[in-house]
Amino acid sequence: MTVSSITSRFSLPEGVHFINCATRGPFSKAVEQAGISAIQHFTPTIHQIRPDDFFERAWVVRELFGQLVHCPDKERIAVIPSVSYGMAIVARNLHRKPNLKAGQHILVIGDEFPSDVYAWTRVCEELSLQIKTVTMPETRQVGKEWNARILEAIGEDTALVVLPHVHWQYGIRFDLEQISERAKQFGALLAIDGTQSVGALEFDIQKVRPDALICVAYKWLMGPYSMGLAYFGEFFDGGTPLEETWMAREESNLFYKLTEYQNQYRPKAYRYNVGEHSHFIQIPMLEVALREKLEWGGDHIQAHCRELWQEPVRQLSALGVTFEPEAERAHHLVGIRLPSGTDVIKVQQALETRKVIVAARGQGIRVSPHLYNTAEDMNALLEALRSAL
Repeated sequence: MTVSSITSRFSLPEGVHFINCATRGPFSKAVEQAGISAIQHFTPTIHQIRPDDFFERAWVVRELFGQLVHCPDKERIAVIPSVSYGMAIVARNLHRKPNLKAGQHILVIGDEFPSDVYAWTRVCEELSLQIKTVTMPETRQVGKEWNARILEAIGEDTALVVLPHVHWQYGIRFDLEQISERAKQFGALLAIDGTQSVGALEFDIQKVRPDALICVAYKWLMGPYSMGLAYFGEFFDGGTPLEETWMAREESNLFYKLTEYQNQYRPKAYRYNVGEHSHFIQIPMLEVALREKLEWGGDHIQAHCRELWQEPVRQLSALGVTFEPEAERAHHLVGIRLPSGTDVIKVQQALETRKVIVAARGQGIRVSPHLYNTAEDMNALLEALRSAL
């Protein structure tokens, strides 16, 4: 694969330097066409819809996502609409955790995305738990120190650890394998938000061993909005779903028997699917998007983005802009910390006037390139920041 061959797969607007996949990933031409074809074929073939059509294509998507995160069991994958939905499933089932005690805590990190925070308030009240926040340290090597503090904070009083793979604002990477090992040592559950990593950064379920991995589709998976995918481990087997969708029950594909009400759920994570998860238009789009991510590979994406950053990091550092050390951050999502006192919103607006599209987040500018980005895009970012600063 070459950069030009990947770029040609997208219909990005001419003259616009879109370096903002972390906000919303663009559709490739193939994903667009999958949606168009699904719409065009829907009505002409509507008389041919079979009961199994409500189920089969979603199974393909589950299997592809399983390949992407190295999960060999597609029955552990559920189709969800959002991260908040997935985290609510975790919250709903937390009471089932063995040896759960009042006074224990749910461990989260500071400056986290709200969907990974709001889910725990109600369950803490119901189960007499607490929320413990490990804030971002004010140090040069933030990633190294933050990971160390998280490990230190996990102990006998930890019921659940909630983490991303990559921080959504700054791109700091968390050592999930080591954190998982520590959580398991004390019997704590581990729920991971993979939204800002899966699809652009390698993730291995078998190495990390989370209890839950939750991702939306519209960022690095480059699929449709209001869709997502989640892995639920053995802890969630036999658990309580958020909704009692008829599709989650055994023999639900036998439409002639639907009023023979069935108490038995389908195995493993199927009960956690959102209702109407067939999504006849969006599932074909997500299928194509997942096949592309498998073709491109996370390591290839990281290598390309790392190369894009070499010159901008060198030149911007001379202007007082700071970056996390390369070993402690991802390459597809990088938080640029601007000099103290800089108005980040004004900087973002200044970049927009030059058609450089990034995002103001936290204390800096979040820049999130992909394979379709080129040195020209990064040079435009460099020149725009020089002017703005």
